[in-house]
Amino acid sequence: MSVRLIPGSTAVIALGVVSVALLAALLAGVEVTVAMRAAVIAVLTLMIAIATDYAVSRRAWRNAAPAMTRGLPTALAIAVQRPVHVSIEIPPTPRARTWHVELYDHADPSLLTDGLPSRLTVAEGTRVEFTYLVTPTIRGEVRFTPADVRIRSRWGLCELLERLGPLERRRVYPDFAQVARYAWLAGDYRLQEIGIKTYQRRGQGTDFKQLAEYRVGHSLRHIDWRATQRLGKPIVREFQDERDQCVRLLIDCGRRMRADDRQGAKGSAHFDHVLNAVMLLAYVALRQGDAVGAMTFGTLPGQARSFEPSKGVGSLNALMGQLYDVQPTLTHADYVAAAQELLRKQRKRALIVIVTNFRDEASTELGHALKLLRSRHLVLLASLRERIVSEMASQALAGGDAAIEVASAHLYEQSTGDAFRRLASRDALMVSTEPERLGIELVNRYHALKRAGTI
Repeated sequence: MSVRLIPGSTAVIALGVVSVALLAALLAGVEVTVAMRAAVIAVLTLMIAIATDYAVSRRAWRNAAPAMTRGLPTALAIAVQRPVHVSIEIPPTPRARTWHVELYDHADPSLLTDGLPSRLTVAEGTRVEFTYLVTPTIRGEVRFTPADVRIRSRWGLCELLERLGPLERRRVYPDFAQVARYAWLAGDYRLQEIGIKTYQRRGQGTDFKQLAEYRVGHSLRHIDWRATQRLGKPIVREFQDERDQCVRLLIDCGRRMRADDRQGAKGSAHFDHVLNAVMLLAYVALRQGDAVGAMTFGTLPGQARSFEPSKGVGSLNALMGQLYDVQPTLTHADYVAAAQELLRKQRKRALIVIVTNFRDEASTELGHALKLLRSRHLVLLASLRERIVSEMASQALAGGDAAIEVASAHLYEQSTGDAFRRLASRDALMVSTEPERLGIELVNRYHALKRAGTI
């Protein structure tokens, strides 16, 4: 059994007193043998006292049976700070001791913590609570292991090192804030605040919805003359966007998706923005009555994820359960193989949304994949742009190095943009945007396709 303790302040002071006394005795002319013998006796006495203090305090702490519980959120979101509530409770005992402890909870290394360690005074028969903050930096599963507790011994000669609390796990998901804000603004008819384009049009969908009394703004060609004659007042047919369609998300997880414009540890990497955009588009499509599915490619063999198209807003949770811990890899993304796999799985016409980070050297391979998919489906290609390139292109020409960087950034943007535009077919369904705007651009394009009835 290992002894887990560190010397306390009282023991350090006592050892210092012994050292000073030994030095004073030697300076006073006391024989070295006598002085050393006295010092050894003093040190041994101190060590025996520390061992006794440790044994008594450890037995008392174990008999007190303290319990630690955490109040953890059911789920965490990346880069979103959340509180963790910790409570320590000691049952009442006849002696009613008071314990002075310093607690450091073992949150997962991927979590940034604020408020640890915490110094507490816990009386037996009471409960003490405190709160610290955690900020996830990566998606996936995180663990909270038993906390380290430093306990001051009864005589203050040492501090005990104990573990306290359970092992708990939580999942870190993409940030749901964008979806929640969309839902709130949609209910308040203020989607323009986040860049979602909306149109006030009546009866311009492709599926019949209902008969309604004519109002200013209705199209005359939608008047139902039989209903008008029967009811004696103008009645029009109202339509809605076509439902019962399918949206398939094809997500690149290859090495090009590992780009990261973050400054420091906080924030979201490019792939985190991709999953945020996927959630937002899936939520909007599910609310419209469409089925949503997803498939990843560019992963290690056997690690690709696939979610079959499903309807209902509740399907969003199942979709995120499949994708929440997906990370970009160092693998080359095979566009053609992904297209062939999707064609085998999706035979009914659907809107295929490919999310990738385009490079001009991949234009030939990606062009073949798009040709395969467009033979049966409507394809929307979305590519991410690095913000650092735009920043370099727009910097001031302060010197020769800056001029070279600006020229190189413009050349890179032009060559990549030209190669990207060459991939466009007659429908030209393509989006190139910075990661933060990806979700908004995809939703706008989806709405436009629904209103045009082209899906």
